[in-house]
This record gives sequence, structure tokens and C-alpha cells, in this order.
Amino acid sequence: MTAPILPGIADIRAAAARLSGLIVETPLIESQELNKRFGGRILFKPETLQRTGSFKFRGAYNKLSSLSEEERSRGVVAFSSGNHAQGVAASAAMFGVKAVIAMPADAPAMKIGNVRRMGAEVVPFDRFRDDRMTVVRPYLDKGMVLVPPFDDPAIIAGQGTIGLELMRQARTLGVSLDAVIVPCGGGGLTSGISVAVKDASPGTAVWAVEPEHFDDTRRSLAAGARVSNEPGYSSICDAILTAEPGAITFEINRRNLAGAIAVSDTATAQAMRDAMAHLKLVVEPGGCVGLAALSSGGIELAGKCVAVVLSGGNVDFGTYAEIMAAA
Repeated sequence: MTAPILPGIADIRAAAARLSGLIVETPLIESQELNKRFGGRILFKPETLQRTGSFKFRGAYNKLSSLSEEERSRGVVAFSSGNHAQGVAASAAMFGVKAVIAMPADAPAMKIGNVRRMGAEVVPFDRFRDDRMTVVRPYLDKGMVLVPPFDDPAIIAGQGTIGLELMRQARTLGVSLDAVIVPCGGGGLTSGISVAVKDASPGTAVWAVEPEHFDDTRRSLAAGARVSNEPGYSSICDAILTAEPGAITFEINRRNLAGAIAVSDTATAQAMRDAMAHLKLVVEPGGCVGLAALSSGGIELAGKCVAVVLSGGNVDFGTYAEIMAAA
């Protein structure tokens, strides 16, 4: 088997140059109340404020910008529960190319609506019964270019620009980060950020956080090989429910991660409440698992300086209100 091509720090810096002027350089923010609760200094990077409401625009735009004009002229196709879909749709609109997005029929209505408003065609499928590649195969056969959600060097490099920003901002604040905590689905965000963080500060630990029962990266790290999630479970964290880690992302993550933590939906809902109360941010469930992990006991926080990525804020009002009421 051919070894996967792993993006490096040079690829992330090149992605940052392509994205310059197009993305929001999301700030580092903190809450004295949360610092007091956890006994350390917790810095949050809210990609909820990013273009399209999540980090996904970074990787999608970098991927499309890496295509040739001839490739873009054929259009692009992707599959996503919502955030990658919006990133691809927005990027395609900026390049003036056709985009087709396969989305689970039970994806949040707000995300589906946003994708359509950006001009992309939505093809619904059943996330539990349908194979995503089978759904998009007819479009690939027509010559459209696949924009994967995570397991692609250009996608990973685009997400890694968060790590570049984060480490630069930490230096500006005069702090040395003991750990960086990142939500994890297929591993594109964690792998990209880990490359940038480890380049700037090899001693900084990078942790992945996943929903309970969808902890394929945690179990893959323990097994030393990619393993899939067991069927039959559900979670409120729709944005990061993947079957197994990517081949490229796992190869990077197994080298760079300190470990991975699984958090319950109950802990995630409470973290969403904390984000609203103390950071004044609306964070979707999948985007808030890093904050939930602070209460897990799995990461040493006392006297430490830790950064947490809040990866997205695309949640419709009804769902958000329901989760808040139950938290």
C-alpha cells in the first residue's frame, strides 16, 4: 500500500497565504469564572465566528484554490452533515463553480437551508443506510471533483491555519500553552492543528475530543490501527459523527496527539450552557466537546495554560433552546 501524503508546516503556511484577507482571524478569549472553576488559564478560540459559522471554510477554500481552472470548471461534489457543506458551497460560489453536496436527510434544517442559499445543489441521503461515496459516485463519473470533508492534504492544511493563528496569538499574550484541546470527527481539524502546534511548540500536548460512542480516534489510537464505531448509537453532536478516522488524519494524529477523550451528550449540553453564560457564545454540540472535556478529569488543568477550539456554532434556534432547557 502506498504511504499517504502527509501535509507539513509549509503546506499550512501556504494555505494561510491563500486564505489571507478571506477568513476571520478568530480571537483568543477567556472567562475568569471558568479559569477559577478549572484552576488554570483557559483560552478559547471561537471558530463559531468564522465565515460560514465554523472552521470548515478554511479547508474547503484551500482545497478549491489548489485545483486547476480546468478541474474547477467541471464543478465540485462533497458529502457533509452541514459545516463542510457550507464551507464548500461558500467557496464554490466565490470561484463561480457548480457545487453538489450530499447531506443526511436528518441534518439540521438550518444547515441545509444555508447550503441551498449559497447556490449549491443538495442531494439528501440516509446517514445510517446509505454509503456516501455511492451517493456521490454519479457526479464523480460526470467529471466533478470530490472535496473530501477531512482526509485530504489540502483540507488538513487549511484547518491547520487555526494552529498557526493560535500559537501566534498565544505568543502575543506572552503565554506558553501546556495543551491544546480540539473537537474531533474524522480528524482533519485535530491533525492540521497538531502539525502547526508541534512545529511551534513540540512540548505542547494536543488532545482530541469526541462524542461518547463515536470515539473512533480514541479507540484507534489505543489499537494502533484505524477502527470503526459500533452501530446503533446516536448523539447530539451531528457535526462530528464519523464512522472511522481518515487514513491521512490518523497517520498524523497517531504521531502528534497526546490522546483522545470521549464526552457524553450530557457533558456537552452543559458545556454549551457554559459557553453561553460565560463566553456569550452560541456553540453547536460538536463544536463544544472541547469545553466539555475540561470537566472529564482526563486532562491536567491545575496551574496550566490550555487552549480550547470551539469549532462551530451552526445550530438552529429550536434545537439550541431544547438543549439549553435540558442542560
